[in-house]
Amino acid sequence: MNSSEQPNPFNDLTPLQLVTAYGGQCHLNWHAGQFSEVKVAAPKPELPVLLCFGRDFSWELLSTLAQALALPSGIFTLSLSKPHPALPAALRLHLPLTYQPTPALLSRLALDHDCQLVYLAQQPTLRKPGLLVMDMDSTAIEIECIDEIAALAGVGEQVAAITARAMNGELDFAQSLLARVKALAGAPESVLAAVLQTLPLMPGLTELVQQLRQHQWQLAIASGGFTYFTEALQQRLGLSATFANQLEIVDGKLTGRVLGNIVDAKRKAEVVTELAQRYQIAPSQTVAIGDGANDLPMLAEAALGVAFHAKPKVQAAANAAITTGSLLQLLYLLDCP
Repeated sequence: MNSSEQPNPFNDLTPLQLVTAYGGQCHLNWHAGQFSEVKVAAPKPELPVLLCFGRDFSWELLSTLAQALALPSGIFTLSLSKPHPALPAALRLHLPLTYQPTPALLSRLALDHDCQLVYLAQQPTLRKPGLLVMDMDSTAIEIECIDEIAALAGVGEQVAAITARAMNGELDFAQSLLARVKALAGAPESVLAAVLQTLPLMPGLTELVQQLRQHQWQLAIASGGFTYFTEALQQRLGLSATFANQLEIVDGKLTGRVLGNIVDAKRKAEVVTELAQRYQIAPSQTVAIGDGANDLPMLAEAALGVAFHAKPKVQAAANAAITTGSLLQLLYLLDCP
């Protein structure tokens, strides 16, 4: 296909339709605030890249984003990403090596235009074995388990207030965990079973795990939550390993104590390195995803740290942020065959 066959591609086709018509990749000229001059692109371009997903992108929106990002005039490659049948196609705008937008700017633009924007200077690939370490509460699952346990035990408001302050980084995690668990003293073990019975997986989790396992990736959970739930998820999903805190249970009741060393932010970060060494995964092939302040060291330890439905502080510090939608969208951030 050549440009003469489509004399007005920017009027007749959306960006997604255009890049699809050109076989999944094309060159665009960016000049004077607009895109023009469609050309067939050469082989797959290199990073860095700006991933655009989460909504339909018009030429007007792409131009608005390019202006806000102060992209220099020049030839840009636009390519297609559709890493899973359940995901809508996304756009990849390949950027100059010398250009890097700030996370704060991308967050503001994504919020203003109701879309997802992720800048990647490096990208783990599914063409090689890799490692994904996930937080559990509000990441792999939709709830905070301790809040649900506390609600059934009749101390919900007390524990939820401590949880919120801990996740925002206002309290030391270990101290806050001990305080919350202490409030559960005397609760019957049956409350754990009740929470587990209705444990809501985060949308996209099962499909993500299946896809990564098909490509010989190792998957683990590192959680400040409890082994009662992480071990159940390990069995259910076929995870490689899980790390969490163990509640002491005596005579069918919670004692209000935790057994052994606490899995805190430092320990979660250590898990990334330990598992990469255990499974002989290259450091560049490590990914971590989480939502809370206690996930920040873990996100920093991985080659790609992703804030998922996270607090603003976590979004600002992570390599990448996914603010809406399912966990399966993590595949957009990986180099998929």
